Amino acid sequence: MCGIVGYLGHRNPSEVIIKGLKRLEYRGYDSAGIAIHSKGGTITEKCAGKVKELEKILSTSLNNGSKLGIGHTRWATHGVPNRINAHPHSDSSGKFTLVHNGIIENYDTLKKHLEENGIKCKSDTDTEVLVQFISYLYLKEKLNFSDTVRLALKEVVGAYGITVLCEDEPETIIAARFGSPLVLGVGDNEWFIGSDTSPIIEYTRNIVFLDEGEMVTITPEGFEVININENHIVAKDIQEIKYSLDEIEKGGFDFFMLKEIFEQPKSINESMRGRIDIDKHEVKLGGIEDWLQRIIDAKNIYITACGTSWHAALIGSFILEEIIQKPVKVEYASELRYRPSAINSDTVLFSISQSGETADTLAAIKKSKELGAFTVGIVNVVGSSIARETDCGVYIHAGPEIGVASTKAFTSQVSVLSMMAILLAQRLGKDTQYTNSLIEEMIKLPSMVQSILDDADSIEKIAGYFVDSEHFLYLGRGYQFPVALEGALKLKEISYIHAEGYPAAEMKHGPIALIDDNMPVVFIVTNKGYEKIVSNIQEVKARGGRVIIVTSENINDLSQYSDHIIRIPSTENSLMPIITTIPLQLLAYYIAVLKGCDVDQPRNLAKSVTVE
Repeated sequence: MCGIVGYLGHRNPSEVIIKGLKRLEYRGYDSAGIAIHSKGGTITEKCAGKVKELEKILSTSLNNGSKLGIGHTRWATHGVPNRINAHPHSDSSGKFTLVHNGIIENYDTLKKHLEENGIKCKSDTDTEVLVQFISYLYLKEKLNFSDTVRLALKEVVGAYGITVLCEDEPETIIAARFGSPLVLGVGDNEWFIGSDTSPIIEYTRNIVFLDEGEMVTITPEGFEVININENHIVAKDIQEIKYSLDEIEKGGFDFFMLKEIFEQPKSINESMRGRIDIDKHEVKLGGIEDWLQRIIDAKNIYITACGTSWHAALIGSFILEEIIQKPVKVEYASELRYRPSAINSDTVLFSISQSGETADTLAAIKKSKELGAFTVGIVNVVGSSIARETDCGVYIHAGPEIGVASTKAFTSQVSVLSMMAILLAQRLGKDTQYTNSLIEEMIKLPSMVQSILDDADSIEKIAGYFVDSEHFLYLGRGYQFPVALEGALKLKEISYIHAEGYPAAEMKHGPIALIDDNMPVVFIVTNKGYEKIVSNIQEVKARGGRVIIVTSENINDLSQYSDHIIRIPSTENSLMPIITTIPLQLLAYYIAVLKGCDVDQPRNLAKSVTVE
């Protein structure tokens, strides 16, 4: 989950790297560091804390006319967040310097081998073990820089994205990946390395995506990619990034999260653009069109994901089961990959991930493919690992999402899942009248979301009443149960308030014990199951709970049961989660801001979970 930047070219490498690290900081912000090749050797600066702390201590000697360097912003795995454990790490001689994203699973075995040969590590990190091991092989095997790194990586078990410097080859950068993403930016006589494209887009739109088990050697003459295990050159296509620099800037908003909440009318529209023919009442999803029959014929349908994407998956399963009338099983990717399942050649596995790099989801895909499943990816990031690993898929086109707490990606995921359900239903000849109605309502979604955003100030006022709350309970029925889960997750992520989401009927099976006059309870109320959930609201009020109701505008007045009401537009029941989610995102955001929390970089979290 760490962020990696590398540069070789005619610019000041420290400026490029620091700017790149700031754009990658959503991947981790426990510590930061930079290493620059100079005529006198490699100069390294690093510190605990965020990149802004690194900037304060940067030496003027970094601006020494050097052409290349590497940088890192860390999300801690092995070793506490301090200066010693911060990257870059060097070997004992200072000849090799390395940054790393991932986990070296056999680091203990490698470390013992190094110790047996008189090599001691200063830090607690698996990363230092790797750079010390590279140095050890370099002296022992008498190989060149590239061959030594390749040999070392063949001994590594685990996940890595690495970038390495060697003082014996001061105009060379080596980068490699297995399980952790890395991309190469190709400019005009300059080259960039990034964990994703965000540190690169300012300088070039030309990108090479490194695949699993590939290593790139970059020199002033160009770059060469090889397969690490087979040691043969790999021809790589240069692809063009489509999004703009403005999309990864705050654009006048205080936080990326708020910007991304307010971008949802656009992102939902983009998820549908070119895919819905309103005149013909048809849905077209080019990414899966050629494989529709394979999906339709499947006896088993699974959806797997993690975090917010799992909540989208749960909503998707409800939509699919309702429309195509076939059972759908939703699994956490972290569980699916490790336990026995019924996945086989009659299975279709839908995998959902904003980043397309989620380690557990990738592993679940690979396991399912080994068992014969047909795999479908639903991702946001073009060229991501999941997009390339799955048999087919659909991009959600939400645009870059920088805030750690996902917002617009979630609503775009649900939009795409809705379109997939409609498409499958149409191919199966299911209820044409209903699918036509869904299509007509989907077109209206952006304007419905916008109407909620236009009234965001009223939600901000409600948030002010709950800044000091220590616990929250979110309750919904049917399609609104996953929304309750998502609302609770958003609040937990960015405000550090303990929150739980439950099916409303399950409240009596335990959570009701928590309710008192200090407990805020958020109810999501729609037409479906209205009478039952009103009874649940009365049960909370009878015990002194503070009630917030999110309800559609066509619902009877509920003010007698509530302390606060948030009214929203009404649409088809299966599409309501897209609408009901918006006020919960805003509520979480405003509470977090009022508490003084760092909304975009909440503690202990990172945007893309690329380690187990």
